[in-house]
Amino acid sequence: MSWTNLVIAGFFEVFWAATMKMSNGFSKLGFSILTILGMVLSFFFLSQATKHLNLSIAYPVWTGIGAVGSIIIGVIIFKDQLSIATWFFVLLLLIGIIGIKFTS
Repeated sequence: MSWTNLVIAGFFEVFWAATMKMSNGFSKLGFSILTILGMVLSFFFLSQATKHLNLSIAYPVWTGIGAVGSIIIGVIIFKDQLSIATWFFVLLLLIGIIGIKFTS
């Protein structure tokens, strides 16, 4: 269940990052509220995950999910353009996240 909570926390990390972008500097109330809700839920699920997972494992996985997920959302929804070199390093992040999971 701890890993499930951690993945959910990572999902909400991506969610709030995307809604923060959509809030246009917190000038759009609906997206601003969703951003804050996403932050609260992300931290809540991270706190639940760290009850049984070491912080040294949970935190980097949480931020990694947020980073990779935000990159993917940026490319798909916001039409961000990334170079091949950047995609290579995104792949390294993903490999690192998976490696931490399998070695913990």
